[in-house]
Amino acid sequence: MSTWWPKLRLDEVLIPAFEAHRVRVDVEYPNCGLYSFGRGLFHKPSIAGLETSATTLFRAREGQFVYSRLFAFEGAYGYVTKEFDGCYVSNEYPLFDIDSARLDVRFLVWCLKRRSVWQEIATKSTGMGDRRRRIQPEQLLAYEIPLPSITEQRRIVARIEELVAQINEASGSLTQVAEEADALLVAMAHRADLNASEKESAGWTRAVLSGVMRLVDDSHKVDPNRSYANVGIYSFGRGLFHKPPITGLATSAQTLRRVRAGQFIYSRLFAFEGAYGMVTSEFDGAFVSSEYPTFDCVPGKVRPEFLVAYFKPAHVWKAVAVGSKGLGDRRQRVQPSQVLSYEIWLPPWDWQNRLAEVQTEVDALKRLQAETVVELDALLPSILDKAFRGEL
Repeated sequence: MSTWWPKLRLDEVLIPAFEAHRVRVDVEYPNCGLYSFGRGLFHKPSIAGLETSATTLFRAREGQFVYSRLFAFEGAYGYVTKEFDGCYVSNEYPLFDIDSARLDVRFLVWCLKRRSVWQEIATKSTGMGDRRRRIQPEQLLAYEIPLPSITEQRRIVARIEELVAQINEASGSLTQVAEEADALLVAMAHRADLNASEKESAGWTRAVLSGVMRLVDDSHKVDPNRSYANVGIYSFGRGLFHKPPITGLATSAQTLRRVRAGQFIYSRLFAFEGAYGMVTSEFDGAFVSSEYPTFDCVPGKVRPEFLVAYFKPAHVWKAVAVGSKGLGDRRQRVQPSQVLSYEIWLPPWDWQNRLAEVQTEVDALKRLQAETVVELDALLPSILDKAFRGEL
């Protein structure tokens, strides 16, 4: 932080606030929580006086500073905006009024968004080394910060927020482009703009999936001395991801299934929320459990890129899930037989090839988007470092 700003302890500008309310059984109390990593407040379900074990709750007021004693070690600091005025919290969320003539609460919160600051405060917390290292108010209040004039604080806050808005706008634009690209693929796979006769005229046919793809079981006996590359599938059609390797000695599985690039794959447990995907070259040769059925696509009949795009809309995977065991809870497994018996409109091979080409372009766009988002995210720590060195 800037070495020419005067330093002062936080107890000189923060005043503990205790608007305590004794809990009544006939009242529901609006409640809020605090995200870690400086991401602000969020609404939680109301606290029912009849159900809570708490005897006292504390009312938050707009403009107050608040933090989580339990999660301050990972940056759970914030301030009460108008949206959360009047919410109630437990004593795990100390509240403070601000000496607003000397401190802009937003300046303090931006300061505390810096990992180095909340980690420094946390070094004196109790229980260090586990997930319950509470930071007490006296520890926070003893912390010293360099503090410029209130006018300079407001200028710095305005500049930070201006730059953050630009970052968010750029990130939002990239997200919108990726979403529009996915929508294009879905449109190509379904051609909702064509009726049945128009599709038939264009060479589309009705096909049961069992006629165009085959269930594959490339099972391998688990070697206790081996480690197996492992993958999972995101829900809502977001593709595959790397999971920690499976250690043969640690797993209870007797066999694991190897997957190959070009296969269509899904999660039996999470198919009800769109966990379908394609094995790309990045995941070729990895292993999965029997919870992840894989299929080879019949050459010249169906491309996995088409299937992935076709299965993105919720109405498709909800239709496939009808009749699955346990429907209505979180363990409604969708069996391979349900997937294979599903009937779809299948486009001509050249149209599928065209869709696959677009998919390649979309994948390249998403890689660029991911790299750019990482770069954008890295800008905020740099901005804050400059701001609190007095260089912004």
